[in-house]
Amino acid sequence: MSKVYDKIENCLAAVRRKTDFVPEVALTLGSGLGNYAENIKVECEIAYSEIDGFPVSTVPGHDGRFIFGYVGETKVVCMKGRVHYYEGYDISDVVLPARLMAAMGAKVLFLTNASGGINYNFRAGDLMLITDHISCFAPNPLIGPNDDRLGTRFPDMSSVYDAELSSILRETALENSISMKEGIYCQLTGPSFESPAEIRMLRTLGADAVGMSTVVEAIAGRHVGMRIVGVSCVSNQAAGMTNNPLTHEEVQMAADMTAPKFSLLVTESIKKFHDYL
Repeated sequence: MSKVYDKIENCLAAVRRKTDFVPEVALTLGSGLGNYAENIKVECEIAYSEIDGFPVSTVPGHDGRFIFGYVGETKVVCMKGRVHYYEGYDISDVVLPARLMAAMGAKVLFLTNASGGINYNFRAGDLMLITDHISCFAPNPLIGPNDDRLGTRFPDMSSVYDAELSSILRETALENSISMKEGIYCQLTGPSFESPAEIRMLRTLGADAVGMSTVVEAIAGRHVGMRIVGVSCVSNQAAGMTNNPLTHEEVQMAADMTAPKFSLLVTESIKKFHDYL
């Protein structure tokens, strides 16, 4: 585990050579929020490729850079484009960005993603506040020797998603007439979309939406003591719920259509976070 800690420190040193900005909130942008940087008063940008040893996203629609700046009075580091386990990275590299943003000073990890709707009441374009999660087949990022400098050996996961910050999202959605569902998000490894049988299994387990990210980041963020909040953009109904085959283009198109209300929800919520940090 010391190699992981050393890697975080080396990446942090590379960031500090370019900026001394200390964020309050770390925001990970999923599909549908690719242009979110337009809402940030930008102070500095750092491409992932400029950070030695940092993983670089290979997924279409995922730019690869940190953006530092302000949303209202809240200091934010925005991760424009995440890396996924299915890209072939070790799980410790997949969660390296979350750990690095905590090392930068961020106290809140705001996770966003695009997902397939499992709940029969969900439709493409819905937003879902993540209230809990399930991990299926993706390796736990805490496996291996624990480094106490990062967190405790057995971190509690009974309340991963912060109740106070989640309430702010509910309040913000109501104030801005944004319809927002709530539910349990499940992460599978990808990159193949789930089979109809897997979707039936996940529905039986209690999942409302499914995707290929987020849960391992939430676990790592919780491990280092961050407050976690998450919103998922339901970009399609999951396999077997319609007769249509699933494509990445469909996911991106639905996420793009939802982007304006998604951006508004994220922006106005982050502005309010400032008073709770």
